[in-house]
Amino acid sequence: MNARRLRTSLRGWGGVGAMAVVCALAAVFALLLPVSQSREDGGTGADGQGVAQGSQAKAEKCPDPQNQSLSPDSGPQDGVNVQRIKEKGFLTVGVDQNSYRFGYRDPNSTSKKAQLEGFDIDLVHAIADEILGEKDAEVHFQAIPTSERIPAIQRGDVDMVVRTMTINCDRLELVAFSSPYFETGQQVLAPKKSDIKGYDETLAGQRICSASGSIALDKLKADLGSVIPKSADISTVVPNQLDCLVRLQLGEVDAVVTDGALAASQAAQDPTVELKGEPFTDEYYGVAMKKGATDLIRRVNQILVDYRKADWQKSYDTWLAGTLGKGDGPPPVQYK
Repeated sequence: MNARRLRTSLRGWGGVGAMAVVCALAAVFALLLPVSQSREDGGTGADGQGVAQGSQAKAEKCPDPQNQSLSPDSGPQDGVNVQRIKEKGFLTVGVDQNSYRFGYRDPNSTSKKAQLEGFDIDLVHAIADEILGEKDAEVHFQAIPTSERIPAIQRGDVDMVVRTMTINCDRLELVAFSSPYFETGQQVLAPKKSDIKGYDETLAGQRICSASGSIALDKLKADLGSVIPKSADISTVVPNQLDCLVRLQLGEVDAVVTDGALAASQAAQDPTVELKGEPFTDEYYGVAMKKGATDLIRRVNQILVDYRKADWQKSYDTWLAGTLGKGDGPPPVQYK
């Protein structure tokens, strides 16, 4: 999907009242997220917690980071890492539970337990089913903040992270990625009544929120004093991206910078805010895994080949078309 399609008209989701319910439930579910869940029976367990330790290493700039993954045909797909998952009988995945339509719990669900659902969650289940060789395979979900995605992989807490995670050069130094499964771009979210026009001089003197460990924060730091005015206040940094929307609603910040796809979903939840200006980056989401897990990387890439043909559009239409429009289909894929 071209990032510029994020400017499509947005449909509401219960407005501010619904958003308040979502935020309240998010706080509760952060304590209750099951680590075990199939699409049939839920499960019980603990959530993923913690704050990322240390800072990410700075990587040399690399051309086309979204094209750096291993081809599924470049070697075995059933080595030690895939076998380990099969032996334990479930897939452990780091996810978000607060990103509307990507990974979230619907507070209007009629079931006793609001299951995790969304575009990313559909992909998780497809990966689990294929690796474990059974429909509705068991998945252990771990809710992790933005800043904890890479440490969770490096520590081995999860087999992979499927959490609207952009592939970039710095991250490729620390973790491995699948081929891309979604295209987006950074964008500004602000109140409709705001004078902010986009990622430009209209951010002068404005308080801007971003998530720790995010592309948005890196971009803001790099562009402060050049692309955006030096007077812009970028000091508000939160663990989870949804926290920025809450700060915006409370009047504690004037704007949010985040992935345009997430910003569009948030604008659909709260009709008082809107996307401002054009997307100013081109980015691709990938499934993040441990460096060196080459068999698992190849296996996931093969699953994605089939998923793009059979199920990607169905999932997109179910979860994202209402906020992002028809879309352009899955992003093109090229391996290194």
